[in-house]
Amino acid sequence: MSKISYIQPDGNVLAVDAAPGTSVMHVALVNDVLGIVAECGGNTMCATCHVYVDAGDLVQLPEMEGDEDAMLDCTASPREPNSRLSCQIKVPAESAGITVRVPERQV
Repeated sequence: MSKISYIQPDGNVLAVDAAPGTSVMHVALVNDVLGIVAECGGNTMCATCHVYVDAGDLVQLPEMEGDEDAMLDCTASPREPNSRLSCQIKVPAESAGITVRVPERQV
């Protein structure tokens, strides 16, 4: 098991266990993480699961695909270089964990 740490806009952190291959969005929904809306259910169609990935964790993630890149231009909070859609981030098999910051708003 890996850990995903979700940092809320107010600084509170929720760290939860996550099985490798599970999406960061799915783990958030199962654990009632505030701020992850996921209106499209993980189909890369809504940008309501936008997160900011800790810079040190970006290197362990695969490059984003075109659909994700396009949807990140539609986020309610500003897109940053470390922006990703949590539905497209799978927990790496050989990882101690990932830290993501939840934006102030998704819609």
